[in-house]
Amino acid sequence: MIVTRFAPSPTGRLHAGNIRTALVNWLIARSAGGRFLLRLDDTDLARSTAAAAQAIRDDLAWLGLSPDDEVKQSDRFARYEAALDRLAAQGRAYACYETPEELELKRRVALQRGLPPIYDRAALNLSDEDRARLEAEGRTPHWRFRLDETAAIHWEDGVRGPCHFEAASLSDPVVRRADGSWLYMLPSVVDDIELGITHIVRGEDHVTNSAIQLQIFAALGATPPALAHLALLTGADAALSKRLGSEGVDAWAAQGVEPVAVAALLARLGTSQPVEPVAALADLLPGFDLAHFGRAPARFDPADLVTLSARCLHLMDFAAVAPRLPPGMTEAGWQAVRGNITRIEDAALWQQVIAGPIEPVIEEADYIAAAHATLADLPWGDDIWTRLVEALKANTGRKGKALFLPLRLALTGQPHGPEMAALLPLIGRDAALGRLAAGAAAG
Repeated sequence: MIVTRFAPSPTGRLHAGNIRTALVNWLIARSAGGRFLLRLDDTDLARSTAAAAQAIRDDLAWLGLSPDDEVKQSDRFARYEAALDRLAAQGRAYACYETPEELELKRRVALQRGLPPIYDRAALNLSDEDRARLEAEGRTPHWRFRLDETAAIHWEDGVRGPCHFEAASLSDPVVRRADGSWLYMLPSVVDDIELGITHIVRGEDHVTNSAIQLQIFAALGATPPALAHLALLTGADAALSKRLGSEGVDAWAAQGVEPVAVAALLARLGTSQPVEPVAALADLLPGFDLAHFGRAPARFDPADLVTLSARCLHLMDFAAVAPRLPPGMTEAGWQAVRGNITRIEDAALWQQVIAGPIEPVIEEADYIAAAHATLADLPWGDDIWTRLVEALKANTGRKGKALFLPLRLALTGQPHGPEMAALLPLIGRDAALGRLAAGAAAG
């Protein structure tokens, strides 16, 4: 079974890049009948908050990306400790005693000499006496994973294709800080092994992390998941790029954007497929394939969401929107008006037009009086609008805008909107005659 995960740090709200990663992992799992997990990477206890964790859950729920299970790294520290002990026993993890200042000095010296700023493994040369002396001075070690510098690291990436790293060009990563807190590298691998993750999809800024983690998987005797790294999102312009870190669910919901529109856009950004409106998340599953994603940065413009959201609304069935529609709006009412709204809230305007009261707009009282008399003589039915305008056309010789617009204004108070053939039966005979009579009297 395919198992994917979304692993945010609960230190703030999700933004477009996070959401795209979550969505792609959800699509991979759901398209294969697999499982999608939420893993809260809350090892940074100082910055992680319960409020941020709940905000992430709320954002995923708004988007419809419900996980099958949730785990928190803060509940799993003992597992990471056991893995570190195992690696240390194999000689693949080791204690280091340099201070941050000493490490920064080493980095600067290496750069000045034209060398890559990777750790020099000086800690491996410490004797037991050296370690005892340093600890007596009050130093607590941080721990690094020891890369096998003789091994070439390679994998077939689901987006980038063949990837290759020379381990000797990488620095042994710190996996545990001197204060005992965990960094990303080791806990993530331990979790991916124990949770049975089969596919990892994340941003291309994690490519080097993946190279290092492949060696950690191997050192722990595990087969690594399939890896794929999505190109990062860019903004429509420089100003927008600065906002990409904050643009998210709150802003979109405030604009009346439909969650499915967010998914429809982000699922296709950076792919060879066109962005198209959909009525439901499930509509994105057929044909979804990582092979459609390219390596070029994907352009994200939040302004595109408003237009796309309206197009998605136009496709939605009554059952999908019924709880959010104004009181009294029927399925026929929704079918009549959905093509003329930008936000779900706009349906209230048209329900008011249907149910009344409205303020008719009268431009030609004599014509409206004739329309009232004509309508009063016609038998009511679903095709009443067609029969009304045909009779008026025959009686008055009017056609086009002169025939239709005065009627629309008198019956709805609006110069534009849904097809009158759909609206008039919903307005009803008595209400329609009353509006025309009021218009004729006003003239």
